[in-house]
Amino acid sequence: LLAHRHLTQQARAQIESAVSSSPVVLFMKGTPDAPECGFSRAVVQVLDLHNVPQEKMRTYNVLADPELRSGIKEFSEWPTVPQVYVNGEFVGGCDILLNMHQSGELESLLEKGDIIPKSTPAPETTASTS
Repeated sequence: LLAHRHLTQQARAQIESAVSSSPVVLFMKGTPDAPECGFSRAVVQVLDLHNVPQEKMRTYNVLADPELRSGIKEFSEWPTVPQVYVNGEFVGGCDILLNMHQSGELESLLEKGDIIPKSTPAPETTASTS
């Protein structure tokens, strides 16, 4: 018989509050300055590449809270950490974020969510006459 842990209402409410606490929320192992696994490090680097402002991102170190570590996996129905949420919606883990980065989907998602400014095409250079 397998025991299946169910999130308590209190734990679910705390995670829902965390997920909606900032436009970008990252549940990771370690901290952005000191990630404790390569997948968490990769996610931090991808978000840095997109210049996600610190004030629009909140991180939670699941290693500091065993209940959060197991609870976030059940909450998202995703078996691994790191996990990224954008505007309260679960985006995915490291592999999904990397794929979205490579395809351009991540930039579009961050722009549509008003997390990063929309990129504008470079203006065409015109010959100036003076």
